[in-house]
Amino acid sequence: MEAIKSTPSDASPGASVKKGRKLLMGNEAIAYGALESGIAFATGYPGTPSTEVIEAIARLKPEVFAEWAPNEKVALEEAAGVAYAGLRALVTMKCVGLNVAADPLMSLAYSGVEGGLVILVADDPGPHTSQTEQDDRYYGKLSLLPVLEPADPQEAHDLIKYAYELGERYRVPVIFRTTTRVNHTTADVEVGEFLELDRKPVFRKDIERYVRASMDGNRKRHKWLNETLAKIEEEFNSMPFNRVEGSGKIGIIAEGVPYNYVREVLPKVKADFRVLKLSTPHPLPRKLVTDFLKTVDRAIVIEDGAPFLEEEVKIAAYEAGLNVPIYGKRTGHLPIEGELTPGLVRNALLRLIGGESKEYRKPEEVAYAESLAPKRPPVMCPGCPHRGSYRALLDALRDLKLGLYSVPIHGDIGCYALSLLPPLEAIWTEYVMGASISLANGQSVVMGKKIIATIGDSTFFHNGIQPLIDAVYKNLNVLVMILDNRTTAMTGHQPHPGTGGSETGRKFNEIDIEALVKALGVKYVKTVDPYDLKATREAIKEAMQVEGPAVIIARRECVIPVIRRGEIGEKPVVVEERCTGCRACVLLTGCPALVYDPEKKKVRIDELLCTGCGVCNQTCPFDAIKFGLERGA
Repeated sequence: MEAIKSTPSDASPGASVKKGRKLLMGNEAIAYGALESGIAFATGYPGTPSTEVIEAIARLKPEVFAEWAPNEKVALEEAAGVAYAGLRALVTMKCVGLNVAADPLMSLAYSGVEGGLVILVADDPGPHTSQTEQDDRYYGKLSLLPVLEPADPQEAHDLIKYAYELGERYRVPVIFRTTTRVNHTTADVEVGEFLELDRKPVFRKDIERYVRASMDGNRKRHKWLNETLAKIEEEFNSMPFNRVEGSGKIGIIAEGVPYNYVREVLPKVKADFRVLKLSTPHPLPRKLVTDFLKTVDRAIVIEDGAPFLEEEVKIAAYEAGLNVPIYGKRTGHLPIEGELTPGLVRNALLRLIGGESKEYRKPEEVAYAESLAPKRPPVMCPGCPHRGSYRALLDALRDLKLGLYSVPIHGDIGCYALSLLPPLEAIWTEYVMGASISLANGQSVVMGKKIIATIGDSTFFHNGIQPLIDAVYKNLNVLVMILDNRTTAMTGHQPHPGTGGSETGRKFNEIDIEALVKALGVKYVKTVDPYDLKATREAIKEAMQVEGPAVIIARRECVIPVIRRGEIGEKPVVVEERCTGCRACVLLTGCPALVYDPEKKKVRIDELLCTGCGVCNQTCPFDAIKFGLERGA
């Protein structure tokens, strides 16, 4: 592994020479801001909508150590080590990733940092690509750390630079909360020169600060953290990213992306509003908020996610003895679930002033309108190896005369979760990284039979190794299928420890999954090619007979990189004379490249979609799909 190099010159934060405007995605703007802050280290775990930040840093400045970690906990701890030594670091993750990193987050708040450490967590109101609509502002309150939230890409760029200044001034990590609309919005952004800090990493022994086994030290650090947070709140009362706009006796307190919706809809609402724009949900700048509330007759809080800010504002108003009505999500003016839109904000403001929106649609009307649109669920790509894995698994259970609903099949986080859809409908559960094996472990104990877990290669490295260790330790009767497609496919094909790849071109070691599993003590381990349905099916049948843990590694590279390299081979052809139109190939695989022609009552293969995996060829009962034939023959 390459060492982080010292840089030749020092400069103060924010002193970079402007380079002009660039059209950037919000995540790219964040990457520019971090590089303009002089970061030496960036890491995280890929997860939409945060992924592009690390990728942009690696592309823009490869000499910065910008590489993925096996999971968010490891990422935060590695970055903490860098920040302890006085250098600046960035950690990125999606909303649920902070759950994984929560353990070190709490202790890290007590120890504080020397170099700036920003923890970027991308929340996903909607949700668009996440298991939950988790609101990570609450982690700021739980950990007693400051939380910053930008409203647009330009502010994301500027605010992250302020985050490094703030963190180093008070020697605390800073949580940088974004939402999908900031991460993935594209805008013109004013950027500057990348900053290089002439700092040599130095870590000094300080038991009270860095060792949490000292209970007396913990009490002292807790007191220090509370005092520090109070100082940060005082700074937030006058920081430039918080400001009051407009005049009027009706108040709006807006944070993050919804501030833009407020600006958009205000000209359409015939009333005068006074707006407090906030970028600091925690600690709440109470003086700024209460001074604002003293100037209005009533106010509404507009925010994405939970009513976090609304609750904080109400507490501040109560403690200040103010009797100003405060509205928001808790009063029903805005929905608690889902993502805010300009229309929802406009309707809330009209309701606040006693007006009525002609555009307002009741939930049942929206539901009816949505029901009229054709459903377009995501599907596995043509040639996806996971299709073969699950087809072979279901066929193996059938051969063993195990009923369709008699053996639980637990899924995990990744592309293979799409196996929940017809025609496979394979997995029964899917909710957090690595849980497939843990759930199978528990059920194997109480149900007295072999339970199946399916997990991807990246997810296995993220959080699947520990539950497999437990299965070996307790000799639990589980079959773990590791679906190794040689990448982190769902989030854009990032490398992981099993690929040996790197974001910046550094040479890393490749971890052999089969050797690792055997080293854990699993007695039955077999690697198969999921394109070979028969061999995969037979291996599964064999593994189901093993008492205790068994592991099958279904290894075949994700088809998308193969397509990009132009390595697609021969494609099969449907022999019309043999095709009976039974659609077994379609119904058994669900491959989008298989198209049923209702006029001919035959199946054809879409040559533009087909990747030549051959799974359909193995499912046709009439041998009507053949390789080695000319099309039209």
